[in-house]
Amino acid sequence: MPPPPRGQAARPANKRSPIVISAPASSRHIDLKALLDTRSSCRAFRAEPVPRATIEQILDMAQRTPSWCNTQPWQVSITEGEGTERFRKGLGEYVRSFPQAPDFPFPTEYRGQYRDRRLEAALALYDAVGIPRGDRDASREQMMKNFDLFGAPHVAVITSDAALGTYGALDCGLYINTFLLAAHSLGVAAIPQAALAGSAPYIRDFFDLPEDRKVVCSISFGYADDTPPANSFRTPRANIEAAATWVQE
Repeated sequence: MPPPPRGQAARPANKRSPIVISAPASSRHIDLKALLDTRSSCRAFRAEPVPRATIEQILDMAQRTPSWCNTQPWQVSITEGEGTERFRKGLGEYVRSFPQAPDFPFPTEYRGQYRDRRLEAALALYDAVGIPRGDRDASREQMMKNFDLFGAPHVAVITSDAALGTYGALDCGLYINTFLLAAHSLGVAAIPQAALAGSAPYIRDFFDLPEDRKVVCSISFGYADDTPPANSFRTPRANIEAAATWVQE
């Protein structure tokens, strides 16, 4: 490599030039807001698979997710074709025979506003699909659709390195959100599913994962089937005053 011109410092080989984004900030804001406003969790999918090239586009965008010290702790195990059917069938059998055993503890309790929001979301879903309040058999049947992947042709299981603990899982959470937005930007519907993490032993065995890979979450994805009523409802969001506080002095 020739020396830099006189008076110009050499740039480290791994130093990238800044990326110049030509679109005005207002346009970028509109694009992102549109994705956030229109994305929703899909609970009914068509059988049509997503092309491998499209999945790779999603993964490429999700790989830009920031992480602590750039550790990028996420690893993604993805099913397609017959692999999805084997996973779906085995998972359904597993959850009917074994207790939940998540790698990261599930919430011990939903209190106050968190309980209220959880109940509101559940009742909105049950109302959409015609489940009367208090019908525990029907609500359990609806819950079990999680383990059928809501009919999705693909599932992505996200795992983290055990030694990174909570912050590895946090970085994976950022990755999951980027994956969801990337998928939506390409017309692919998805739903993040913590429920599947309760079957961590089955997932680890199915994908032949080492013990130091901890299951964080899964994402079922494909093309939405807009006919079933399960895809007709939307959950609200609290206003910013419920989430943010200001220090002025």
